[in-house]
Amino acid sequence: MARIDYLREQAARAERLAKTILDRETVERLQTFAAECRAELTVLTLQAAT
Repeated sequence: MARIDYLREQAARAERLAKTILDRETVERLQTFAAECRAELTVLTLQAAT
């Protein structure tokens, strides 16, 4: 699996899981992780385009 696909899946999973969790700290960590994945995904996508 390519890194880009992996990051997309991880971000989506973290976001889905964050919607079902009641613990605020865990939700924040999942959202932070998803944001980090999306940021890295953006960088990799831009690099792949050049």
